[in-house]
Amino acid sequence: MKLDPITLEILNNKVVAIAEEMYFALKRASRSIYVKEADDFDVALLDTAGDLFGHAASASMNFLIDTPFAPTIKAVPNLDPGDVIITNDPYTSHGLSTHLPDIHLIRPYFHGKKIVAYGWCMVHSTDMGGAVPSSIAPSLNEIFQEGLRVPPMKFVKRGKMNDDLLGIIKANIREPEVNMGDIRAMLGSLETGKGRVGELIERHGVQTFLDAQTDLQEYTAKKARDVLRLIPDGTYEFWDYMDDDKVTRIPLRVRVKLTVKDGCLELDLGGTDPQVRAAYNVPTNGKRSYWITIRLTNFLTTYDQTMAKNAGLYRAIDAVVPPGILMNAEFPDACGVRSSPSLRVSGAVNGALLKAHPELVPAPSVGDLIPFALAEYDAGGIKRSVQVIEPMRGGMGAMKGQDGVNGRDTSLNNMRNHPVESVENDMGLIFRNYDIWPDSGGPGKWRGGVGQLITVEVLRDGGSFLSRGMERLRFPTYGVLGGKPGAPMRAILNLGRADEKILTKFDQLPVNAGDTLTFMMAGGGGYGDPFERDPERVQSDVEVGFVSREAARRDYGVVIGDDGAVAEAATAKCRVNRVKDNIRADFDFGPEREAWERIFDDETMCELNRRLFELPKSVRQDKRRWIIEQAVPDLPRAGAGLLTDVLADADAARRRLRHAMAQAFDNEKRS
Repeated sequence: MKLDPITLEILNNKVVAIAEEMYFALKRASRSIYVKEADDFDVALLDTAGDLFGHAASASMNFLIDTPFAPTIKAVPNLDPGDVIITNDPYTSHGLSTHLPDIHLIRPYFHGKKIVAYGWCMVHSTDMGGAVPSSIAPSLNEIFQEGLRVPPMKFVKRGKMNDDLLGIIKANIREPEVNMGDIRAMLGSLETGKGRVGELIERHGVQTFLDAQTDLQEYTAKKARDVLRLIPDGTYEFWDYMDDDKVTRIPLRVRVKLTVKDGCLELDLGGTDPQVRAAYNVPTNGKRSYWITIRLTNFLTTYDQTMAKNAGLYRAIDAVVPPGILMNAEFPDACGVRSSPSLRVSGAVNGALLKAHPELVPAPSVGDLIPFALAEYDAGGIKRSVQVIEPMRGGMGAMKGQDGVNGRDTSLNNMRNHPVESVENDMGLIFRNYDIWPDSGGPGKWRGGVGQLITVEVLRDGGSFLSRGMERLRFPTYGVLGGKPGAPMRAILNLGRADEKILTKFDQLPVNAGDTLTFMMAGGGGYGDPFERDPERVQSDVEVGFVSREAARRDYGVVIGDDGAVAEAATAKCRVNRVKDNIRADFDFGPEREAWERIFDDETMCELNRRLFELPKSVRQDKRRWIIEQAVPDLPRAGAGLLTDVLADADAARRRLRHAMAQAFDNEKRS
């Protein structure tokens, strides 16, 4: 390191302050509600190699620190002062963007004729064209359907806008004025960063500024490795599931092998299911990516809140991401809902950390973010607006000594809820309910956090709801060390009416005036035996509405009397007479996952995937679907039926599975 600790700390505070000013400049000038209210955007300062060294303290997305910026910068050579690079394409940017609505701008900052840093910002755009409003739908299968692709190129040349490119963008998107407002805010943010970087160099000198970039990352790398040494050396394997890929009824599995040695980590995702013909593929370019390291970002920044947040966080972390799996999409795979499998990776990493040491991390949070949107039309059928109503959240997992956070799952990011008044002012709907969902948190000595419950009513005919990220309909969060799983999520159209309909994953849901949509978000996993929970804490949960009286007795063995107090004698009797057969010493995954894994166990699924990857990509999904549907021909849609009902005869299903695998792969060899 070239700089002394005091100078380094001063410069860290200054680069964070620059990023912070850029952040609020963008937020205040933005137009879309998803940026100005929810904070679905980010900014940073990058060093001359394209690594992040300055990040805003207020940013809602710390995990984006582990982003590959360099390939996009290298793709646009011969940069001049005033140039700005733009891209939203996952494939030509090599994973800078990971779905088309994320627009990225990068601006070189010069000192004389030399680039000394880059400013970067990203916003989640309201719409980038494509088959559906908002550009994202689970059942799309090629990126060409998801909207306009902009490979890395100059959006601004020597301070002058590329009007031809601007015209192409505006002609392809549904809300050009709103989106252009956000882009102008991004350009303003980058201009703010340019001015502040110039002032810092004038005060401290250009060489000190350049030295700070590398020294800050080196310092963070050392502190991060100290945190990673909290994880005992060893190899830990875990897996988690998505409910299905919407176009089929078949669950998708992500598998992680975590190897730890003296604070150095390797995440091996081999064994994860193949890519799908749906929008659940993740374009990581086969390298470590923020979609793989989310859980570790949270782990690192929790255990040492003093270290600077920069690319040094990940120096001791490697990833093995084989081609063709869900987490390594290959062109032209659709990738609009790339967050869903990524969050299952996060859950699997969490499970591996729990195996390493059960007190290092909490039980799993829901790990789901559902940005549900409303698309509205005018009388002529022309799109009037496309806006996200709310980024829906579930509950967080409990840990030893602490209940999970209610209705505020930050396992992905810390995006804000939209104010009800803003939503109702901008859209043709009204909120009928904005609450928490009782009994959704996993029971435990420390209770899992409960999920949100929201109902909106449509005020005008001719609109459509859009939703993405609907998970935990089938496989809830798991409980830890005697704790129980959280409740699975539910979505219901016109709850309580004669035309009530339970919803599964959908692309677009046509609605008219008077229709309602209710989301009941899943809860976090419980930690510890729920019958050991302090009865007074259960009473408090009942009083505030987190737990019903019925659940207090059933799940915690606590009887609440008519006066609202704990009935001590009845509680003591209930707890003495409990049945302990269903208390798990390690993980309680719930009956649905247990039923599935009695047929599709780890050894079988690893063998199936190994044999599938011996086949061409073009036939893998058809072969996989045929095999699994032969084994379970009446597999229900997630949220519309139970696996425990159709998998009651596990032996018969396993025989069918073995027969189907032999038939499929033997036929392949003969052909």
